Amino acid sequence: MSRLSLAAAAALVLAGCTPMQWVRPDVTLEQAQLDAAHCQQEAWREARWRSFLYRPYGPMVLHDPLGRRFVWGYPPFGGPFQDEFMEESRLMHFCMRAKGYQLVPID
Repeated sequence: MSRLSLAAAAALVLAGCTPMQWVRPDVTLEQAQLDAAHCQQEAWREARWRSFLYRPYGPMVLHDPLGRRFVWGYPPFGGPFQDEFMEESRLMHFCMRAKGYQLVPID
């Protein structure tokens, strides 16, 4: 591995560790924390509801005409609402951006 690729990998790792914060110029830190908590609760509720709607039965083990077993119910690589945690994160970010916040690195 060359020194340039090693330096690029180190920069990527360090950039991934940058602490981030939701900010809006016209609100206090306490109000921003309250808005973030509200968005987190709403995102959690919506993500759980969506995951229930898109997976009400779960996987089922069925048999084909030759007697071979196969699992039916989930796509092999996951569906758009398969992972509740990723959906919750997307919904939380959407809620905060809709309220006018921006996610910026902390100085």
